[in-house]
Amino acid sequence: MDIKKTTASLKKNHYTVNFFEKSEEAAEYLDSSLDGQVIGFGDSATMIHMGMYQRLSTHNTVYDPNQGRNNDEFLELAKKCLTADIYLTSVNALSETGEMVNIDGTGNRIAGSLFGHRKVYFIIGTNKIEPDLDKAIWRARNIAAPKNAKKYDLSTPCVIKGDRCYDCASPKRICNAMVIYMKKMDDIDDVEIILINEKLGF
Repeated sequence: MDIKKTTASLKKNHYTVNFFEKSEEAAEYLDSSLDGQVIGFGDSATMIHMGMYQRLSTHNTVYDPNQGRNNDEFLELAKKCLTADIYLTSVNALSETGEMVNIDGTGNRIAGSLFGHRKVYFIIGTNKIEPDLDKAIWRARNIAAPKNAKKYDLSTPCVIKGDRCYDCASPKRICNAMVIYMKKMDDIDDVEIILINEKLGF
């Protein structure tokens, strides 16, 4: 894992990058940077671990689909996230060459990360760094996606066998779309990568 190379590659791809040794430091930075904003969340185990909803919702308007009590409320909140000024999420993998990879089932997380916001933050633990794009895609499919499916206790082959992606046709499959972020999207003022030197999320 080459953090300097990763940071340089991300900056070359027009991202703002901030590096933190600890997740608590990153959480404090975000908490102090965002005040009085309308914020949307993409589903992220990293952000849950950092307590970002609890921190930011005290002084911002925060839409977090995970706060929904059922699927209808989830979808209602997810739609509100798409029109927020600020959007926070994570990725399934990051390459040292500066690409990021996300896999999604419903589509709200990747949709929200691509368009419609003034600023987007990607909060990423260094455990998600891979040497190149091919290995980042492999990680997203064979490490992150099965762990995410297991989180929801789904009866997919990757959960049952617990080893890799089977590119299944299960009705419970959550790998319905994969996006590769090659460079910062046009018309978003700033996309900031919060890179944390900890093992976080999937």
